[in-house]
Amino acid sequence: MIEHTLLKSETTRQDIENLCAEAKQYKFACVCVNPSYVKFCAQLLSDVDVKICSVIGFPLGATSSVAKACETEQAIKDGAREVDMVINVGMLKSGEYDYVKQDILAVVNIAHYFKALTKVIIETGLLTEDEKIKACEIVKNSGADFVKGGATIDDIMLICKVVGPKIGIKASGGISTQEQALALIACGATRIGASASVKIVAGENASFTPIY
Repeated sequence: MIEHTLLKSETTRQDIENLCAEAKQYKFACVCVNPSYVKFCAQLLSDVDVKICSVIGFPLGATSSVAKACETEQAIKDGAREVDMVINVGMLKSGEYDYVKQDILAVVNIAHYFKALTKVIIETGLLTEDEKIKACEIVKNSGADFVKGGATIDDIMLICKVVGPKIGIKASGGISTQEQALALIACGATRIGASASVKIVAGENASFTPIY
């Protein structure tokens, strides 16, 4: 259920090699990396059943829908089987709900054409409760496979209530202990995105500043 994540801008090839080695060792569901490292990860993970996830429109979500679609197609061709796209938060807050839906569909349609999963990052930390609910409804109606929210019990419970059991729920952002991960799973999360993945599965406490 864990996505071993490394999205820092200063990430090196050696960092990616370490990430993939850990993913192999602990049999994580996938690694989550920036698009420029997808092809490298595909080479490193070619002999194991660890998927590659890449981020789209990350971190702001404010690029054009066309750019997000192109980035999605390239990431999948490079080896990604899952993509995590960031919604256009400003458009959601502006009440431009059709724009937000079409923006998601631009990615979902490409991903599904290539039989890849789409997870939609709704940036719960920037939204009011009403906006969170609306964002979840749009994601659900877009045909995306997952909605991705912040790693709080309240957010995951709210998302679960809105989207129901037919869509996956990913919790991400500052998950640093096994206790946190298990609590989020217990209230509805079906995926955990974390940089401290090894410490989580080992049951160790982690002290770090999360990038995402």
